[in-house]
Amino acid sequence: MTEIHLSEQDRKFIDEQVKAGAFEDADAVVHASLQLLGSEQEELKRMIADADAQFERGEYLTFTTADNWADSIIKRGMSQLDRSS
Repeated sequence: MTEIHLSEQDRKFIDEQVKAGAFEDADAVVHASLQLLGSEQEELKRMIADADAQFERGEYLTFTTADNWADSIIKRGMSQLDRSS
């Protein structure tokens, strides 16, 4: 079995979760935390794969200056606002 060393802050967080009734015991807190970490890593891998695919398809923008980049962000933001109105 792997030995785990927790900081005092981590122990306090686990104890608070159990005391609040969110989890049955410390093992359940750790299990839920690892599940969340695993799902977040899978989501990150999916997002990277999607971005790689978009790049391969030529679906990206190139900016020559920071001002061009800022203008693009503002323009896209204004488009989003117009659509939501």
